[in-house]
Amino acid sequence: MKRIGVLTSGGDSPGMNAAIRAVVRTAIVNDMSVVGIEHGYQGTLDKAFREMGMRSVSDTVQRGGTILRTARCMDFHKSECQDTAIANMREAGIEGLVVIGGDGSFRGAQALSAKGFPTIGIPGTIDNDLAYTDYTLGFHTACNTCLEAIDKIRDTSSSHDRFTIIEVMGRHCGDIALYTGIAGGAEMIIIPEVSMEFSEIKKNLIEASHKGKSSGLVVLAEGVCGADELMRYLQRETNLSIRATVLGHQQRGGSPSMRDRVLGAQFGYHAVGLLKKDIGNRVVGINKEKIVDYDIEEALAMPRKFRKDLYRMAGVISQ
Repeated sequence: MKRIGVLTSGGDSPGMNAAIRAVVRTAIVNDMSVVGIEHGYQGTLDKAFREMGMRSVSDTVQRGGTILRTARCMDFHKSECQDTAIANMREAGIEGLVVIGGDGSFRGAQALSAKGFPTIGIPGTIDNDLAYTDYTLGFHTACNTCLEAIDKIRDTSSSHDRFTIIEVMGRHCGDIALYTGIAGGAEMIIIPEVSMEFSEIKKNLIEASHKGKSSGLVVLAEGVCGADELMRYLQRETNLSIRATVLGHQQRGGSPSMRDRVLGAQFGYHAVGLLKKDIGNRVVGINKEKIVDYDIEEALAMPRKFRKDLYRMAGVISQ
């Protein structure tokens, strides 16, 4: 394989540029040329191709977002769109593809591989919701971003004797809420993996108040409910001072952490190594600090393991 493409798809995550940089430079060192594809899978349909060189990825490793920009291509599940993408890439001389994104992006990569176009996936999502890898690219930075906000909100909450609900991202995965809740000393962590009725949340906060806590934080994963909805319930059902904050898309932005920069480099380096051997239909990940790769279908079928031990610990140390 002498010419490969690279794209970022779906939601952006910190560390994507580190992965792009590693893909480009590893490929060039191995006598392969690289085409950057802009706006995700949509770029394969629009022929949004640009040549990438050593200097085109200079001064990018510290930048958030993605220099290739990203998008969600809602039509890419259609077989005819996949055929068009392959035809356009082959016309440009592209023989293999690296896709940086989440589970939806991986399904597109799987479809291309099934049609004979070698494709490798790199897990780029802040949600940390892919079971086959211990961590996804961007999760660490997103947690640091949340933690910085949580620390500031605690300052103002304690000043006003107030309980604050902080809604974080993660879709149906509670890892951002779990890890930042523990690190931020939250009084409660509410996540999709553990069912909890509003009445139980009310009971726990009232008990905390009776124990002498006049303020505190509730970290809420967005996959459970909205922070405003929970706030209105607690304001109606208790005499506590309650506010809500939605951290929103700031969690996706910002300069990637050291961890995500190194992870992006490792993932990109490994992905090119697979394509150099003409291997496709694989996704790259990290397991017990070792870079690994799996068949895409196998990886997507793996059940996610929730860290019950961390959740139990959080319940004890939040008293």
